[in-house]
Amino acid sequence: MANQNNQKGAPVEETLSKNEAFFLKYQKQIIGAVVALVVIVAGCILYNNYVAAPNAEKANTALAKGQEYFANEMYELALNGDSTGFIGFAKIASEFGGDAANLANLYAGLCYANLDKWQEAVNYLEKFDQKDDQMISPATLGALGNAYAHVNQLDKAVATLKKAAEKADNNSLSPTFLIQAGEILESQNKKDEALKLYQTVKDKYFNSMQYQNIDAYIERASAK
Repeated sequence: MANQNNQKGAPVEETLSKNEAFFLKYQKQIIGAVVALVVIVAGCILYNNYVAAPNAEKANTALAKGQEYFANEMYELALNGDSTGFIGFAKIASEFGGDAANLANLYAGLCYANLDKWQEAVNYLEKFDQKDDQMISPATLGALGNAYAHVNQLDKAVATLKKAAEKADNNSLSPTFLIQAGEILESQNKKDEALKLYQTVKDKYFNSMQYQNIDAYIERASAK
């Protein structure tokens, strides 16, 4: 993820506010979970849960090829297709309907995220129709929240990450999303709001890996 603080002239910390400088300094940590989220949402469970095989054979065949490219981190080919007949997730999303198009929107958004084209990622991830489950939908909401953060829609990022945490309500995803939202709030100098989220991790998700380090976040947000 490219850091934007290497511009010529005065250092960024001197030209940006303290909070903006904080966000740039910790940007990788704050919005660095996209790759992990991609792993969560890219498995076979997506294909099995979201595509009705008897009703969309052609679309399923195309999706399967795209998933192969995606799994091998060949995001341009997954997104835009190849020379052997695979049309790419972007065209599947526009030319097919139903679950196939829905899933293609998700994959297209994740491809753009991995290509650091964040506004495009937002556009496709917003089109994905969430299902009612505790892993896939929260993970995709988390990915969308991360994408919002990348395009500097920080309020939307916080709201979406909080929604993802609430929807997941588990030790695997919720603490990550709450901490991400908290760090963004800190970058906006909203330490009291950030503290509440960190405290939620400590009080509710004490069996999570993030629990081991949550006191450091609480201490930082509590500092005046």
